[in-house]
Amino acid sequence: MNDPQSWVKPLTRIPSSLKPLVATQKKHYGDVLHPTRWWGRVPFLFWLVALFVGFLERKRSRLTPVMRALLMTRVSQACHCAFCIDANSLRLAERCGALDKVLQVADWQASTLFSEEERVALAYADAVTATPPQIDDGLKAQMKQYFTDDTITEMTALIAFQNLSARFNAALDIPSQGLCDNLKGHPHA
Repeated sequence: MNDPQSWVKPLTRIPSSLKPLVATQKKHYGDVLHPTRWWGRVPFLFWLVALFVGFLERKRSRLTPVMRALLMTRVSQACHCAFCIDANSLRLAERCGALDKVLQVADWQASTLFSEEERVALAYADAVTATPPQIDDGLKAQMKQYFTDDTITEMTALIAFQNLSARFNAALDIPSQGLCDNLKGHPHA
């Protein structure tokens, strides 16, 4: 992959220390994910980021897989990260088994598809992503109605991670990979 739009050029050869992650990406997505070609310039940092997201996506997470994908998709949109919107929308569609929520995330406040718990979490994601964060007492009270302190802490880490990832990718003009292109023929589209 060589994107002429990127002002920092992607690696054409991935460091051997990243081969295990690359093999997993190729198996799951059919190709090396675009960000790997930029993060791969600093393999140690790439592994730290991969371990962090791996922990957040663990089976025993305090957040459901759908909630994690929902929040990551929303933050991706707020940060205008083309790759992240693509990847996280695919993840949300897979976890929901339908496209309806994916298509409504950007306009979640006007949509009736989201539960009250999801709406509070989405409001929190927007508030944390704002610069500076905009978490008022009303939102804090709503969060406490639905989530424990431990869950709020993990949710905040997930949102902060997605901000890091989306801002890195957007700053370096990492393009969408077309992962959602396969969803167009989805029966729920």
